[in-house]
Amino acid sequence: MANIKVNFAGLEYENPVIVAAGPPSKDAEACVAAVNNGAAGVVAKTISSVAADIPKPCMHDFKGKHFLNTELWSEESPEHGVENEYARCKAANEPLIIGLGYVEEDIRKLIPMVDKFADAYEISSHYVGRDLTPMLNTLRAAKELSEKPVFMKVSPGVENLPEVARKLEENGADGLVAINSVGPCLSIDLESGKPHMGSKNGYGWMSGAAIKPIAMRVVYELASAVNIPVFAVGGITKGEDVIEFVMAGATAVQVCTQAIIEGPKAFGRIVKETEAWLDAHGYESLEDIRGMAIENLRGRTAPNYVTSAPVVAAEQCVGCNVCEKLCPYHAIEVNENKVAVVDEKTCFGCGVCVSKCPKGAMTIAR
Repeated sequence: MANIKVNFAGLEYENPVIVAAGPPSKDAEACVAAVNNGAAGVVAKTISSVAADIPKPCMHDFKGKHFLNTELWSEESPEHGVENEYARCKAANEPLIIGLGYVEEDIRKLIPMVDKFADAYEISSHYVGRDLTPMLNTLRAAKELSEKPVFMKVSPGVENLPEVARKLEENGADGLVAINSVGPCLSIDLESGKPHMGSKNGYGWMSGAAIKPIAMRVVYELASAVNIPVFAVGGITKGEDVIEFVMAGATAVQVCTQAIIEGPKAFGRIVKETEAWLDAHGYESLEDIRGMAIENLRGRTAPNYVTSAPVVAAEQCVGCNVCEKLCPYHAIEVNENKVAVVDEKTCFGCGVCVSKCPKGAMTIAR
């Protein structure tokens, strides 16, 4: 069996999948349930100086393809966490990262309250904006007030990501977390004509599978720029997603939305799928694939303009006609032997047939 243990800035995890800050870590009961179902640790739902007033409805699942929410930080006061939750979270006997937000004043109030419970901190900058100064101020305050590791959560809208990552590392960040949800977004209920979300303007923030490519790009840019570890968050629904993020440079991942729509059993399932993928591909540990995409892209100096036609594995092709029907260049025909044949002169090398082949019978040079 592959070794899937990870060390994230000194925090030891049995596997790379932990609970992201959000509803699946809203209280001690939820945190313990996640750990009991396979999560290696938790990020307790982000707290700020006061409890959040969350507009409702605040969550809507679109058949697992994407997810909208109007979630903010914790709907409970920080005093509630101190008095009722964090000690019981620690009973799960796994690393407890406490989520904090959002500006320096909040950090200076909160860390003295919760430091005895925390193994580390995750500081969210989601509501701060694109100016780097507030992020650096919260980071410096946290490092001044605690000896625990501090991880900075980076929003997808932040510009000049490599520069931001290096600045955070230079100012003492022990790790980075990416990304927050994406938005604002709007979705309308067709029967009523009303927004699905209960916010004033009907807007929400998107998470779930749809944001994974955005998160992947951000994680890749951050991991390429710094020597500190990166937690990947956003769109992780299965073990293959974990593998992909690790290839992009992540040390470990956090899961939130999938645990909302599936329940805490999602954590154990994703862990098992991750381990099974490594075993099936002959890898002994996550270290064997970590940063693989970074290394592969490091040597790419220009776009590829060479047209390469897909190669069809005849023994796998079942002649289903999917590729023939969808090819926008009419370059594919299924012959009398029920095998797809590609006309290399007509083929544009777009690759869509490869992605749609239900049997994985087509490959293309990358």
